[in-house]
Amino acid sequence: MWTGACLGTTLLAGCGEADGEETPAKPGTPGAADQVIVIGAGIAGLAAASKLRQAGKQVVVLEARDRIGGRIQTSQRWMDAKVDLGASWIHGAGPDNPVANLARQIGAQLLTTSFDKRQVYDSDGARLGPDATDQLDALETALNGALRKAQDANADQAVQTAARNGLNYAGRPQAEKDKIDFLVNTTIEHEYGGEASRLSTYWYNSDLSYRGDEALFKDGYQVVINHLAQGLDIRLGHVVSAVDYHANGGVTVTTSQGSFTGRRALITLPLGVLQAGSVSFSPALPGDKQTAISQLGMGLLNKCYLRFPHAFWDTNADWLNYIPDGASYGQWAEWVSFARPSGQPILLGFNAAAFGREMESWSDTRIVNSAMATLRKIYGNNIPDPTDWMITRWGSDPYARGAYSCHTLGSKPEMRTSLASNVGNLLFFAGEATERQHYQTVHGAYQSGLRAADEILAL
Repeated sequence: MWTGACLGTTLLAGCGEADGEETPAKPGTPGAADQVIVIGAGIAGLAAASKLRQAGKQVVVLEARDRIGGRIQTSQRWMDAKVDLGASWIHGAGPDNPVANLARQIGAQLLTTSFDKRQVYDSDGARLGPDATDQLDALETALNGALRKAQDANADQAVQTAARNGLNYAGRPQAEKDKIDFLVNTTIEHEYGGEASRLSTYWYNSDLSYRGDEALFKDGYQVVINHLAQGLDIRLGHVVSAVDYHANGGVTVTTSQGSFTGRRALITLPLGVLQAGSVSFSPALPGDKQTAISQLGMGLLNKCYLRFPHAFWDTNADWLNYIPDGASYGQWAEWVSFARPSGQPILLGFNAAAFGREMESWSDTRIVNSAMATLRKIYGNNIPDPTDWMITRWGSDPYARGAYSCHTLGSKPEMRTSLASNVGNLLFFAGEATERQHYQTVHGAYQSGLRAADEILAL
């Protein structure tokens, strides 16, 4: 797994010198008071730091992990198949998407997957035929209509409540209930990360999207991260515990390896980390920002990559969906095949929200056995065991505390504007959760970093 090699001529923590350390800038040292301190080496922090450095600013990036990228992490474990454990896709990789444009600019090789190349299997493992598929599509249309109607109601309610009331869920046979649950789980919980019982019907889908293909990086998302990190002063293994800012100017950031002083700081910590309170701010952050932090939701989507000796599924399909029965809500309902785009016998299973969180306490063996039980229900007992696997637990990661932000009951889009606003021209904020229109996405995080850099440069 990639662990943060030296990039360009910059000395990263743990790279280069024999003692593996570089003395942090202390208050009063030349130039220290003018520097911008960027907290977090995810794509938002790196995009901002790169832009600030190019504009002539002195910048230091502090990262808690022993690698850069944050919630972007490309595994090097399978040398012939580099897979992303965090973000994988450029969603809408058309000409308006800034990450797609950056990928093309640096010559990254892109692969595409298509939702049109989808196969759906019922709870008994039988593939849905054309008529059953049409019925499922009609049910999805009805679900979307019920949610749109609920968005015009006088009071907000949970997505699950609006869906079930609008579709007369209680009066339907179990097979139809299972299909409604499947649609809510795969099209809403997997998309937004939050439990349908907690997502706001008013705002769960208040995001915007770019047009274009769903694109994967042949060599992983890390190619973008490495490009942005070139030439930056990045200190790995610096766990930030406190941020002190002063009305007369200046910011001090305390980490596990020392303190850094600068003129301004840019905070790109994930919403889940801010919610955990593991970083203290003095003075306390303004009330509207604290409200945004507490009321916005942090969703969860976990991945389970299974590598097989050969592909036993239809390799013309990109997406493989399974409709669990009522007792197995949200379990192994969505898979991606990498056989067509990459030529490798790899399946990726997703689990989101409540079940994704429950699985984090399971052993790898239990997770793989659970996944294989579903695959054997579809493809039969004679399919091979996987030769290897990779499993994520983003909710348990102390430097992520989830996958991406979402709108739970009580939150509103304007809270993202409050989260993004600077404090006294001293503290600036970026990250996907600060994006009102493109939250949850890599391009949203990237855009937020550029926006924050522009705010600093405008002063």
